Amino acid sequence: MYRGEYKDKGWSEMDKIRLAGIKKQYESVLLDDVVSFWEKNGIDTQYGGYIHYLDRDGSVLCDDKAVWIQSRACWLFARLYNTLEPRDGWLEKSRQGYEFIRKNCFDERGRMYFKVTREGKPLQMRRYFFSEAFTAIAFAEYGKAARNADAVRFARDLFIRMTEYLNCPDPAILPPKIDPVTRPLISHSPYMIMVATAQILRECDDNNDIYQPVIDDCIRTILEKFVKPEQGVLLETVKPDGAVMDNPEGRTVNPGHAIETAWFIMQEGLRSNRSGIISQSLNILKWSFERGWDKEYGGLLNFVDLNGKPPEKIEWSMKYWWPHNEALYASLLAYHITKDESYAKMFEKVHAFSFEFFPDPEYGEWYGYLNRDGSVCLPIKGSMFKGPFHLPRQLLYSIKLIDQMLIKE
Repeated sequence: MYRGEYKDKGWSEMDKIRLAGIKKQYESVLLDDVVSFWEKNGIDTQYGGYIHYLDRDGSVLCDDKAVWIQSRACWLFARLYNTLEPRDGWLEKSRQGYEFIRKNCFDERGRMYFKVTREGKPLQMRRYFFSEAFTAIAFAEYGKAARNADAVRFARDLFIRMTEYLNCPDPAILPPKIDPVTRPLISHSPYMIMVATAQILRECDDNNDIYQPVIDDCIRTILEKFVKPEQGVLLETVKPDGAVMDNPEGRTVNPGHAIETAWFIMQEGLRSNRSGIISQSLNILKWSFERGWDKEYGGLLNFVDLNGKPPEKIEWSMKYWWPHNEALYASLLAYHITKDESYAKMFEKVHAFSFEFFPDPEYGEWYGYLNRDGSVCLPIKGSMFKGPFHLPRQLLYSIKLIDQMLIKE
């Protein structure tokens, strides 16, 4: 059973001491625990890029390189440089990721691999364009940090290519998962990733007129087709007209993805002063948290079924690190926007669970994969999907947001 304690009260009249304490804790975890772990164990000084399939103590389990992780780490070091402190070491670590990716991770058509060998030889390509998305944010952030206009240009070109993949998918390049003639469907994740990618490129690219229309169109699609207010849910997969499919795939709710999308839209609403989409994003956060929170053991479940039926995915009950990271930042941002203490309670609830079960005080970083009861399922610190991204992004974004909250008060 979940043993964690949390403040079952909000932050009435803004608990400055509590917020300052969270900020101090997050700064320590970010720099002394997470970033230091990857700086010590993940930098490939021989071939460039990053080694990331790591055991609990940082020892290497596999030296193949997922392009997602190469790009995410490249982005992180540049983002730290741009927003926290301009350390030369961070810029250099971002540069070596940028150069490795640009040299090794594209095929002759310009498509990006999902996985390459340590030295950069191709291994695997997937049907998604997520490698392109993470590389676009990495190149844009690095370009901003290094004042490298060519890197930013490359990021912009990648983004334009992504819009083509989204709007006119070529089955020879992006083969569909399900036969689109027999069962046409659309997925939430490409629209979500387009919003997140465009938001970062908009910050880094002076020629940024192309990003806002894509953000607006993708948010509109998410809200009109994937969000079902009458059922209180954001679905992962629907028919092209937004109709619900009554099968396991069509009933799948991914609380972590939905919560992540909620804060992307919240940020957009805050930036453009659009209360309508803020209200809708707050609903997505509340619905997704309520559906996803494990009332028996605590923590967020990976998947739930819209109608309460058994989920199809066998890992449905595990507790992954990244949905908790997304929920921490989303609830903190929701409180910042609304001052509604229910979001402070939500934050404290996730914070208590997360810091009870995920950290590894002996070797650093967080475990990524827990059983339903919070016990460690896999002690690894990195894999083909887990690397230095969700956790340090949440810590960094939360630190910067708390600064705003304390200044505002």
